[in-house]
Amino acid sequence: MAVRPVALNAAIACLFIIGSSLFALGSVPAYVNAVGETADSITYFVGSIFFTSASFAQLLQAQTPAMTEVDADSQHTRALVRFRAWLPHDRNWLAAITQFPGTIFFNISTFAALLHNLTVKQQDRRVWRPDFYGSTLFLVASLFAILALGRLLSFRPRSFPWWIAWLNMIGSILFMASALASFVLPSTGELINNPVSVGGTLLGAVCFLLGAILMFPAWRRAVRAATRPLTPEDPQTQRRSQ
Repeated sequence: MAVRPVALNAAIACLFIIGSSLFALGSVPAYVNAVGETADSITYFVGSIFFTSASFAQLLQAQTPAMTEVDADSQHTRALVRFRAWLPHDRNWLAAITQFPGTIFFNISTFAALLHNLTVKQQDRRVWRPDFYGSTLFLVASLFAILALGRLLSFRPRSFPWWIAWLNMIGSILFMASALASFVLPSTGELINNPVSVGGTLLGAVCFLLGAILMFPAWRRAVRAATRPLTPEDPQTQRRSQ
C-alpha cells in the first residue's frame, strides 16, 4: 500500500483526536445523564476503535523510514508502507508495537462493558483486567516514547515531540489511576473510587487529545528542519542558472 507520508501522519493525528474526544465525552457526567449508560458505553467502544486504528497506522509509520525521513518535497510522494518489521533497537518502534496491543485490550474492555447483568467476577475478568492490561501497555509505550527523545528527565519545552511524549505519559498515568479505581469490590459490588475512575479517564483523554493536536505542528517543524535551502554550489541551483 502506497501512501503520502504527510497524509498518514494527518490520519494518525485525526484518529487519535476523535478517539480521545469520545473517551473524554463519555467521561462527562452530564453526557451520561443525557444519553444513558448504554449509549455512553457505545461512545467508549467507538472511541477505542479509533484509538486502535490510529495506533496501527502509527506502527506502520514507525517501521517505515519513508514515512518519517521526509522533507518538503518527499512528504507528498507516495511510498510503500512496511507491514512487517523487527526493530528492537528503535525506541519509537518499541513504543508503537507496545501501544497497539494496549488499544486492543481497550477494545475488549469497552465491548465487554456493553454487556448487561455481569457478575462481579465477570466484570473483573472481562472489563477490569483488559482495561488494566491496556493501561499498563500504554505506560510502557509512553516510557519508550520519552526514551526515544534522549534522557528520561530531560527538559525541552520548545520541542513539540517532548510535549507530545510527556502528555501521553501523563495521560497513561491517569488512565492507570482510572483503571485501578475501577476495580469492583466483591464485598459491595461498587468501584473502589468512582470519582477517580471517571476523572482519570476524562483528564487522561484530554492529555491524549492535546498530544494528538500537537502532531500537526510537530510534523511541520520536522519537515522544515529536514529541508535544507539550496546553495549556489548545489547541482540543482547550477542547472537552473544555465
